[in-house]
Amino acid sequence: MRILLVEDDALLGDALQVGLREHGFAVEWIRDGAAGEAALASDEFTAIVLDLGLPRMSGLELLQRVRNRGDHTPVIILTAREAVHDRVRGLDLGADDYVVKPVALKELAARLRAVARRAQGIGSGSIVVGSLSLDLASRAVTFEGNPVELQPREFALLQELLLRAGRVVTRTQLETQLYEWDRSLDSNAIEVHVHHLRRKLAPTLIRTVRGVGYMIPRED
Repeated sequence: MRILLVEDDALLGDALQVGLREHGFAVEWIRDGAAGEAALASDEFTAIVLDLGLPRMSGLELLQRVRNRGDHTPVIILTAREAVHDRVRGLDLGADDYVVKPVALKELAARLRAVARRAQGIGSGSIVVGSLSLDLASRAVTFEGNPVELQPREFALLQELLLRAGRVVTRTQLETQLYEWDRSLDSNAIEVHVHHLRRKLAPTLIRTVRGVGYMIPRED
């Protein structure tokens, strides 16, 4: 899952970026509201973690602009403990959730997983397609009842395909969700991860839609 973090406090921003990466998220850290708006106009994110007291454009103004243009990317706002009015205003403007500073990292990670699930219409913490199960919190995968050990990138790719089961996910979309702006990327990285997943799970589990991308069919 690729997260846009919009936070101007250097210490907090760095701690959140490092901590969320350790929880398996790809995190792009932006330090002001105007830059956050530009990033959202040009890139796709699973969710946004948004501070409200930002330079150049407040978090509330950014949130309002995002929702006014029809962007439904889930938003979790960061607020001070006493800022009840800001939390209410943010929720009324279209935020999906909030966390109170100082931020409990495990709670923020859980809330990010929750808003990502809801955005995809998934109710539980596990995604189950046929005999394949992926637990978003524990990052455990089982196939036909047996545990499967996956590398972090393999897990992330499988997660993206399962969150969109039944739909084709383009290579560009997968690259966007798995890799951050400052991370180098081999031209065949996605193909390599898909090959490894097919070897560890089943050769026919992930379908290639030639010239478009990949998909895992939804089993009813």
